[in-house]
Amino acid sequence: MWSMKNIPMSGKNFATVASGQLFPIMENSMKDSSLFKTMEHRYGSGILNLKKLTNYKPAIQMENLNNSRRNFLKHSAIATAGISIVPSFSVSGLGHKAPSDKMNIVGVGVGGKGHPNLVGMANENIIGLCDVDWKYAENCFKEFPNAKRYWDWRKMFDELGSSIDGVMVATPDHTHAIVAATALTLGKHVYCQKPLTHSVYESRLLTKLAVKHKVATQMGNQGNSGDGVRELCEWIWNGEIGEIKEVHAWTDRPIWPQGLQRPTQLMKTPKTLDWNLFIGTAPMRPFNEIYTPWNWRGWWDFGTGAFGDMACHVLDPVYQSLKLGSPEKVRGCSTAINTESAPQAETVEFTFPARDNLPKVGMPPVKVYWYDGGLYPNVSELLPEGENLMADGLGGCIFVGSKDTLICGCGGFNSRLVSGRIPKVTPYLRRIPGAIGYVDGFHEQDWIRACKESPESRVEGTSNFAYSGPFNEMVLLGVLAIRLQGLNKSLKWDAEKMRITNISATEELKIITSNEFKVIDGHPHFNTQYAKFNALETAKEYIQHTYREGWNLPAMA
Repeated sequence: MWSMKNIPMSGKNFATVASGQLFPIMENSMKDSSLFKTMEHRYGSGILNLKKLTNYKPAIQMENLNNSRRNFLKHSAIATAGISIVPSFSVSGLGHKAPSDKMNIVGVGVGGKGHPNLVGMANENIIGLCDVDWKYAENCFKEFPNAKRYWDWRKMFDELGSSIDGVMVATPDHTHAIVAATALTLGKHVYCQKPLTHSVYESRLLTKLAVKHKVATQMGNQGNSGDGVRELCEWIWNGEIGEIKEVHAWTDRPIWPQGLQRPTQLMKTPKTLDWNLFIGTAPMRPFNEIYTPWNWRGWWDFGTGAFGDMACHVLDPVYQSLKLGSPEKVRGCSTAINTESAPQAETVEFTFPARDNLPKVGMPPVKVYWYDGGLYPNVSELLPEGENLMADGLGGCIFVGSKDTLICGCGGFNSRLVSGRIPKVTPYLRRIPGAIGYVDGFHEQDWIRACKESPESRVEGTSNFAYSGPFNEMVLLGVLAIRLQGLNKSLKWDAEKMRITNISATEELKIITSNEFKVIDGHPHFNTQYAKFNALETAKEYIQHTYREGWNLPAMA
């Protein structure tokens, strides 16, 4: 166990802890060590306990957040006194020139995950907070009392205008794209929660807009900044387990309701909620408390289900280490699926073509299998007896190589080989100081560092939209495969044209609209109703949504 006092710090040679070892860090890392102190505050006694960190579940814990900003800022001042600022860390990326050289950041969607994201940015100026549910956002409002409050992010953008440097987006999935795309076209740096968008087209749009406007971006899959995925990549790229043709990945999610039919009960909208703004780009429907807060993840109009929510975390080491790109085809199956809500459990099979070989290992065609909702890979011959696949509470992966098999937790943490051999690979990928567990703060700080660097010399955050945009497209193809599973075939994907190539113009898709079961006089009675859709037109709508009137995305760059 390492004490923070034992870690040498300087602008030339940062160090961090990974699997009980000290690693040298490249110069282009975080500005200060305030987050080290935040971790000391949260985990106690000034000691970083690796076991606690790697088992940390990224749920919002309001009792810890109430005083988090005050402690974050206090410790930040102490920490920066003893650490050199990285030379490349400048203010050239900002839209204003504040005397403090701090960013002006606004948050859109601050009642849920946006709250801890903003706490991770609290050493900057948080000048605006926007949420459609002011009761849900109350704790964040209290955390940042000097920030101006808004219901409508468009009004906030209009009023605060050029004073905004960066925008944090943590709304429900269906409004990620329109908020982020508008911010990008205004030249604002963007931190957007995962999944990056609700549709493939939206993801492609954000990727292109980020390049066009030369701003710093980051998707909120915080494990991407951790040393776990970096160590895993170094092992795989060194050929430690040989060529990989098969990967299994899983989570126990959903932990919110799924597989539901649209409620028919009419409810009065609370005064603290602007229902029209919550609906945003989606088709209007009557308010019901089952949709929000939190539960929107399970409803197709607002979320992407367990797969869309967790694959951006769990599959990140897979996508990154195997340099996957777009799949050739994808197929999904699940428990009963309807027109309204994601299923309770699902599996997805991706087929990827061969990629360019690396110096020490080939990249042959590979199949990636996904499981959720209590389903897990049935590969007992690969697993040690008693292996707990949900030891970290999040999920994990199995990489089946030609020489060995690698098992890891979410984010690539706790990687180990089934053979028991410990690879001896010298670390060389850029590390972010302190990012040794699945926790918030370090990912946000690396985005802030990138924001303050000029576009010409910027070291991008590792989940910038050039990476996370294509990755998110892959994730959303998994969601697409689940929604189109009634076609009973693998879907062939043309990534360049964003279309499925093996659905004909006349194919029909039948999806459950309601499913009723009763026992009458001891006999079961089923009443399952279906709706029929043109499969090709439905697929096009899933790939590129038709927005509600009054809501429009900027044009594709």
